[in-house]
Amino acid sequence: MSDTTLSADRFVIQRAGTGTRLFFLANGFAIACWAPLVPFAKARLGIGDGELGLLLACIGLGSIAAMAISGIYSARNGPHRVMLVSGFGLIVLLPPLAFAASSLSLGVALFIFGAALGSLDVAMNMHGVDVERQAHQPLMSGFHAQFSIGGVLGAAMMTLLLWMGVGPFACTLVDSTLIAVLLAFAAPRILRQAEASPDPIFALPHGFVLILALLAAAMFLVEGAVLDWSAVLLVGQHLEPATRGGIGFAFFSVAMTLGRLFGDRLVAALGDRTAMVGGATLAMLGFIMVLLAPALTVALAGFALVGLGAANIVPILFRLGGTQRFMPAGLAIAAISTTGYAGGLAGPAALGLVAHWFDLAQAFWLLAGLMALVALAGRRVTART
Repeated sequence: MSDTTLSADRFVIQRAGTGTRLFFLANGFAIACWAPLVPFAKARLGIGDGELGLLLACIGLGSIAAMAISGIYSARNGPHRVMLVSGFGLIVLLPPLAFAASSLSLGVALFIFGAALGSLDVAMNMHGVDVERQAHQPLMSGFHAQFSIGGVLGAAMMTLLLWMGVGPFACTLVDSTLIAVLLAFAAPRILRQAEASPDPIFALPHGFVLILALLAAAMFLVEGAVLDWSAVLLVGQHLEPATRGGIGFAFFSVAMTLGRLFGDRLVAALGDRTAMVGGATLAMLGFIMVLLAPALTVALAGFALVGLGAANIVPILFRLGGTQRFMPAGLAIAAISTTGYAGGLAGPAALGLVAHWFDLAQAFWLLAGLMALVALAGRRVTART
């Protein structure tokens, strides 16, 4: 192969990497744009917390329902069409969330919006694995870092516009336009010849892939638990007043984003096994610091350690799912995504039940134990590849 051909191939992969990062950025941005709209939706519809909770669950249900379908299609035909269609769906579906006039219409809109998010999640992870494989170097942590950055930018942009007095619907039009610009740059750069598989269109996750999916559920559970319960824990331990309880999640989020930004270099240097086992161990130690913290600074350092430790585990799981040979890669990634989302949805609620039966600190000790199990499992799953 000539140097000219190698240079051309390298340029194509670099462009595809840029396109993949932009899709991850757009997906995180779109999800975060919805969060500041929740109080406005509640006031517009005049509903209580219980009904609002059911409506919020529609996003997760839509995501889970679409993931299996998009995984099957992407496994057969390559992920680029799903990326384009679901990305367009985010642009079109965001504004209706700001004007849906009934609980039914908002629920339907959230379900379809969640389906677009979930479909894009599966397809862009498949595409990311394909790009990483052709680049012959770790890239998945960097892709996932863009998702985190998109979340920060989306929430900040929507909050700023609302603070300036811009109406919710106008805000969504601005944000949809920004998403459209991102995807307009991204779409020409993704791989049109992404690997398509002639394998069966359906296969139940089993064996190795099932273990990867369960590990993903554990990691999504940790993220959801820190999001939903970290403030309650800090306040309950009398380390911070309720008005500033969210600072624990902020430290966790910033540390996770930084860990993913530098994660590809770290994984390339250490390897999947050391990065995964070490990350889970670090997260376990972080939870122990939080639970034994005598002062707020120690607890915040603990949450930061949890974020750093957990940062690169999910990207490694997606990489392992995309490179294993036990079942079609697309179906494996769909299984990992779906099970992970399910863990993120159901886990925090289960943690609340444990906290009700015992106390929240004991529930968080279970999270530390869960990270120990992830570390042990990480030694086995990375040894299989």
